[in-house]
Amino acid sequence: MTISSLDLASLLCSRLCHDMLSPVGALSNGLELLADERDPEMRQRCFELLEQSARISADKLKFFRLAFGAAGGFGERVPVSEARVLVDSLVANNARIKLNWALASDALPKPAVKTLLNLALIAIEALPRGGSIDLAGELSGGVSEIVVRAQGARIAFDRDIGSALEGTLPDDELSSRTAPAALIATLARRVGGQLQYVLSEDTLVLGAMLPEVA
Repeated sequence: MTISSLDLASLLCSRLCHDMLSPVGALSNGLELLADERDPEMRQRCFELLEQSARISADKLKFFRLAFGAAGGFGERVPVSEARVLVDSLVANNARIKLNWALASDALPKPAVKTLLNLALIAIEALPRGGSIDLAGELSGGVSEIVVRAQGARIAFDRDIGSALEGTLPDDELSSRTAPAALIATLARRVGGQLQYVLSEDTLVLGAMLPEVA
């Protein structure tokens, strides 16, 4: 897989727009309803829906800003608490998914944090029927080790995403759906690290080992 930076950026932008369409569309619909609604109780309900849609939109933008973009500045490390807040916010409105955290380091190199976020995104999408996600990460001996495990009924995991993680998906088969996996595969390759996954009917384990670049 030798996708250009421009093509990958375009696919990631498409992915971001796709994921933002629903909450932003809900904001637009809520404003239209509010303009025509005169009943005080229904207007209050419209305001509540608008507030919820605005919060979801903001949470997603913050997540994608660090997962895909240049958020976190240009420092070598990012506090893991920042990543945790972003993932927690992403599933805050999904009562069917439970998150379990085991972060042994206070900060990780930026490529490792991006990898953690994107693996979490893949794990969340693998649980359309709900389940649990265990997220672990630590920096030891100059190597970031990350493990994300999703458990639930009938794991939904596209093999193309697995191929993108392995760096074996042909460029002409990449899409906005597989772009996050392609992004972290590129990051791993750049720092001399590796990604891997193991899939069964009810469990998906995603892992990464990323050396810290001096």
